[in-house]
Parts: sequence; C-alpha cells; structure tokens
Amino acid sequence: MKLSEKILPDFKDTSSVDVPSGLMDQIIGQDHAVEIVRLAALQRRLLLIAGEPGTGKSLLGQAVAEIMTADHLVDVLAYENSENRNLPVIRIVPAGGASAILEKERERSKFSLLSELYLINFSSAALIACGLFYFIRDSDYMWIAGSAFSVYLLWKLRKWLLGRVKNQVPKILAGHSDSSSAPFVDATGSQEGALLGDVRHDPFQSGGMETPPHMLLEAGAVHRAHGGVLYIDELSMLSHESQQSLLTAIQTKVMPVTGRSPGSSGTMIRSFPIPCDFLLILAGNMEDIEKLHPALRSRIKGYGYEVYTKTSMPVNEENTARMIQFIAQEINRDGKIPHFSYEAVNEILAQAVLRSDNPDSYTLRLRELGGLIRISGDIAVKEGQSPVSAWHVRSALKYARSIEEQKDEERYIRE
Repeated sequence: MKLSEKILPDFKDTSSVDVPSGLMDQIIGQDHAVEIVRLAALQRRLLLIAGEPGTGKSLLGQAVAEIMTADHLVDVLAYENSENRNLPVIRIVPAGGASAILEKERERSKFSLLSELYLINFSSAALIACGLFYFIRDSDYMWIAGSAFSVYLLWKLRKWLLGRVKNQVPKILAGHSDSSSAPFVDATGSQEGALLGDVRHDPFQSGGMETPPHMLLEAGAVHRAHGGVLYIDELSMLSHESQQSLLTAIQTKVMPVTGRSPGSSGTMIRSFPIPCDFLLILAGNMEDIEKLHPALRSRIKGYGYEVYTKTSMPVNEENTARMIQFIAQEINRDGKIPHFSYEAVNEILAQAVLRSDNPDSYTLRLRELGGLIRISGDIAVKEGQSPVSAWHVRSALKYARSIEEQKDEERYIRE
C-alpha cells in the first residue's frame, strides 16, 4: 500500500525531520490526553490513565514530571534517636543540602575519633610497658595479668567509640543533587517495602556489631517521589493493602518508614514521618481498572482526572507528519540504527494503516511499530547500508512476527 503523495511531504530521509526536545511534544495522536495531563501537571492533580499497551501511557507520565516545577524538593536525613533507638529522627533540609551535611558530620566524627583513638593507643602502649617493667623487676605475673586486663578494657572502649561514631553519622534517605527538574519515580511492580519504605534486617542484633537503626531505614518510592511524580503501571499487580497505604499517603502527605517483613529485626523500628507529597499517576489496561480500590478510585474522581488513550487516528496530512516525526524520534532514541529513506518511511506508514484494521486510520499502538522500525534498522546495519530502504522494512516483517504467528506458520507447514 502506498500513501497519497498529497499527504506525504517531500523529503530525502528522516535526518531532515525536526524532532521536538520536550517529551510532551513527542506524544503522537493523544491530543485530548495531553491537554488533560497538562492541566494535572499545572495543578498537581491525580491521574488515572487507561488504554491498550503501547499507546503512550508511560510517556505521558514522564512528560508530566518534565513540565512540573521543582519548587517542592527536599533532602531527607535519618539520625539516631538517643532517647529511643527504635524511633530514628528525621531531618528535612533544602534540596541538595544533605550531601554537605553528611560530609561535615563525617569529618567532625573522624576528627573526634582520631583524638580518642590516639589516647587509647598511647594508654595501651604505656600499660604494656609498665606491666613488662614491673614483671621484670619483681618477677610477678600479676603485673602482666593486670596490664593485659587493663588493655582489654581499653580496647572494649575503643570498639564502643567506633560504634558511637557510626551512630552519630546520619543517613541520606532521599537526596537531590539536581534540583532543576521534578523527580519521576516508576514504581511499577514494586513490592510493599519498595513502594512504601522498609527497614533492612540486621543479622547482628547485639554484641556491638549491630547496625544502628537509622542506618537500616530504606526510603520507599512514595518518599523519593516527593515533589514530583509517582508512576505506577499495571494496576493488577498492586495489592489492595498497598492501594490503601497509597490513599493514606495521598491524604496525609507524610508516611513513616517501618519494617514490613514479618520476622525481621526491623519490625520494631519506625521512623518519624517523612514527606511524600507527590502527583500520583496510575496506569493500566481497561480490565485493570476493575481491580482499583473503590476508595482510591473515588479519590481520583474527586481530586484528579481520568484519561483514556486512543488506539488510532485518521489518515490526513497533519497526522502523517506526526507519524513521520515518530519514526525520526524512534531512530534518535535508539541511537544504533541509520535514518530511513522516503520509501522506507512510506512502508512504515503503510504498516501503521494495516495495523489499525481501518484503511483510513493509523494505529497508535506505537510500541509495536517502534519494534518494526528497530528491526528494519538492524537489517540495514547488518547489510552495511544507509539509509534504511523499503526492502529492509519488508524484510523486517518476517522477523517482527509474534511467537503465536511463528507457531501457526510451523503448524501450517506440517499440515
């Protein structure tokens, strides 16, 4: 199938096609979704995006973070609580400030430790020398025993000092070295601990070898997304318990880190509340929406937007230019394949029409189309040719077949 030259612009290859730098401008065929998403980013509203795989849901989420202002970012540090070891203290500082504080605390602790260790080492050497001197003079082994016991006590003190320094140094739970853009955290498929924060298990719980509780804290995706976007795809993988916790985080905008693994040494540890004010974007297929917690769905309806991504768009001059832009974008994003010739682009556009199941529409399941573009480019690279030709695209069709199609072909040959 060849598209009409009336709607196909004249160009030599895709190297001359302009590709916008902003992610929002790279989204193809989802004008209604882009309009809603821009509003959500401006007002920091909740978003529920539903649509078929490959229609641009994750790209929409990333684009939100790109256009959001980064004026709510902070760094989070955890300190030991001298009054209650199992309740670490949380300190919030402006974004980018945690690293300087940590370095300052390390230097201060190191200087203090070196002075104390020098005194202990000097005292130990003096005790050993005195013990040997009086042993030689009096031939009494009690001097050796007393000296050895005193040195033992000093080295126990040395071990305690090393542990104290380790306790005094804070831990960065969330830091932002670059505060120019809002964070985008993809928590798709995350378990409860990774999503909400957890406390690592400490196999050494006594004897001076144990890790300080504040060092065991691990921030969750909800904390790392503070001031930015928390994106969760595949709603069917998100348990109802996690959805309820997400609802709590959205409502209170703070959440402590606590141990979530039964039987772990961290189950008794619970931090002070940590900020988690983020823009939540949930995405999934239409059948996944049924598995969304009713209270969370109601929250989104009341405080956000629901968006459906389209699966096709009409064939016309404007949309053809967008599809050509998409081809150029995929080539640039991949970075390993040559540009496409005019004829190769025409072949890709023909496939976009064929895959829409409508002779007057382009498919917007663009991930699969992107796969065909990459395979075509790989064949051209193998042949040592540039730009990619129409023959390369046609050759790529047999490599782009699904497993089911390959299996059906084998069955047909056998029969």
